[in-house]
Amino acid sequence: MRKTIVIDVVGLSSALVGEHTPFLKKYLRNAHLSHIKPHLPAVTTSMQSTYLTGLWPSQHGIVGNGWYDRVDCEVKFWKQSNKLVQGESVWDTAKRMDPNFTCAQLFWWYNMYSSVDYSVTPRPNYLADGRKMPDCYSHPAELRDELQRELGQFPLFSFWGPGANIASSEWIAAASMYVEEKYNPTLSLVYLPHLDYCQQKFGPDVKKIGKEVLEIDALLERLVEFYEQRGANVILLSEYGIVPVSRPIHINRILRSAGLISIRIERGLELLDAGASQAFAVSDHQIAHIYTKDESIKAQVMKLLAAEEGVDLLLDGEGKKQYHLDHERAGDIVAIAKPDSWFTYYFWLDDKLAPDYATVVDIHKKPGYDPVEMFMTSKPRAAYKLLRKKLGFRYVMDVIPLDATLVKGSHGAINIPEAYYPVLITREKQGEVLVEPVAIKDMILNSIFG
Repeated sequence: MRKTIVIDVVGLSSALVGEHTPFLKKYLRNAHLSHIKPHLPAVTTSMQSTYLTGLWPSQHGIVGNGWYDRVDCEVKFWKQSNKLVQGESVWDTAKRMDPNFTCAQLFWWYNMYSSVDYSVTPRPNYLADGRKMPDCYSHPAELRDELQRELGQFPLFSFWGPGANIASSEWIAAASMYVEEKYNPTLSLVYLPHLDYCQQKFGPDVKKIGKEVLEIDALLERLVEFYEQRGANVILLSEYGIVPVSRPIHINRILRSAGLISIRIERGLELLDAGASQAFAVSDHQIAHIYTKDESIKAQVMKLLAAEEGVDLLLDGEGKKQYHLDHERAGDIVAIAKPDSWFTYYFWLDDKLAPDYATVVDIHKKPGYDPVEMFMTSKPRAAYKLLRKKLGFRYVMDVIPLDATLVKGSHGAINIPEAYYPVLITREKQGEVLVEPVAIKDMILNSIFG
């Protein structure tokens, strides 16, 4: 078996490779860059699950970063159990081929309770008084304590939110090298999220994000050299590229204005009542899963959204089959935005009535993905809230604005320029210039077993 490492450089596209990536430019003199054809939806959990199982979302069931649970009548985002992925993952296939194979999964998603040998993933510590403390989860369990003794506490607030920065990617890279030296796994899967943050805030404009691109390039150099010195075959890839956007589509407000969404009032604020709604959307970057009560409502929604500027595609039963999204978790209708647009989860019509979670970083309570969590209303307000925390007072970090026009980059759609496709960089030339995402699993197995 040949040692192999797959480094997922989130948001890396050929549009970013240039003067701000001196290591990658040098590396590509003896390596090859291909594009990966994105599938719907081109979002983190779906693309990763396709890479690792070699199956389409219609088969592995990961139709987005979140979806509506029709039994619980709840929208669930960013769940972590590997049991949600339907299909055999690359490490199980490899272990059948050679029982001596071992795998380390470092921050790729659906990382809990999987059959990998070693794993580390974000897992905040939720205290009884409502506080959220930085932490992570590992298998074996003692690995978490070892890593945090060696590297310091996992920097959760650098991993997502207004304070996101290179520190989280550096911690993950250091953790991967620690695991490599201690356990020597055959396959390591490493996730570096740094380019995700700046591009959603500012778009893929290297004039604005040059510092961040240089930072990830330097980190890649250290990581690649470390693994290649240990005889590993390195595969660099991304899940998606990020396109510039300028138009947020408030899809739930459209449905609400048509009388299709039910709202509960609690403490004077509005909450989406998904189970009671005739139709509502689970927004996820540039796609939205729309769940409807019956066929007549479905037809009404199709007609309503077809007239909406910024909507590129509306997929019903046949359309979902065509795009490999015909799974029971998917919406009755799947809407895809035009390249310059994206879907918000906002359902309130007056910001004064927005739910309390709207102005905080809360990836689990919000019934949709919220990239505005990358922004902050004001630094003095945040400093005041942190001071209250340090003094032991109760506090709510309600520092997230409600202005969707701040977001300048998004992903998820597939009708985008090739410069924004995800990339694949390998020492060995691939047979196809445009690689299907379902081919990545076999590529990894070929690297290991020849």
